[in-house]
Amino acid sequence: MKNKLAKLEYLPNNFKILEDGDHVICAVSKKIVKLENLNYWNVELQEPYFSYKEAFIKNEMLKKK
Repeated sequence: MKNKLAKLEYLPNNFKILEDGDHVICAVSKKIVKLENLNYWNVELQEPYFSYKEAFIKNEMLKKK
């Protein structure tokens, strides 16, 4: 599955692969996140994040709404 976007369901402590692939796209920075490096996501929004920095940015954006 080289260079294919995966479709995931984000769960509280894990994720479920719905469509095979090797990466997802960060919802904030639009950076590619390899599945083996995916550690940050939002279950409610069903969004992946590249790192804790992007997760923090998204959280701050949501607070302002």
